[in-house]
Amino acid sequence: MNFQQLWRYQDQFVEGALITLALTLIAAVVGLAIGVAGAALLRGGAKPVRLAVRSYIEIFRNTPSLIQIFLIFFVLPAAGLKLPAFEAAAVALSLYFGAYAIEIVRAGLDSIPKSQVEAGQCLGLTRWEVFRHIVLPPALRNVYPAFTAQFVLLLLGTSLASQVAAGELFHAASFIESRTYRSFEVYAVVCAIYFAMVIAFKALFAVIGLAAFRWPIRR
Repeated sequence: MNFQQLWRYQDQFVEGALITLALTLIAAVVGLAIGVAGAALLRGGAKPVRLAVRSYIEIFRNTPSLIQIFLIFFVLPAAGLKLPAFEAAAVALSLYFGAYAIEIVRAGLDSIPKSQVEAGQCLGLTRWEVFRHIVLPPALRNVYPAFTAQFVLLLLGTSLASQVAAGELFHAASFIESRTYRSFEVYAVVCAIYFAMVIAFKALFAVIGLAAFRWPIRR
């Protein structure tokens, strides 16, 4: 084993890790927004809207995310919408994460007692105010551990973006391996970077959970 040859590629490793983090954060934020909106529509939307949301969930949860990335990157240009690799991967991963987020948020909303909703209505709050101030905050708190676990899976799943040359960490590793022919060393370093990022985010989420919710995050 010889890791010294990889030292001159440290910039590529760092850039790949940063792109991985950016891709993860974008997909997580957009996916969470989709999750909240989708769960709200499942609870109070018209029947055609609920059917559309449910169809979206089933399609994206029951097909490989790699195929979804391919469809957005390779098929959409035929319809006149061509996205760069990073943007295509971000859209696909956001939609993929959003499908899971809807079910997670829905479970959180279902955990809120109806008595709390009725109490808000008795105070004269509108339906939106009840949802925003009474139902959503405790619902998100209840499903926080599930979100953190799904976030970690999203982080690891960004490696699929390498298949469309999105420039993230795994793509950088493929480039470095093709230059050095040090497969074991390259992928050992990449594995260590992924591991370090996951452990760092788990620690961060645990701290956030303790600070914001005053209870430990179950692993």
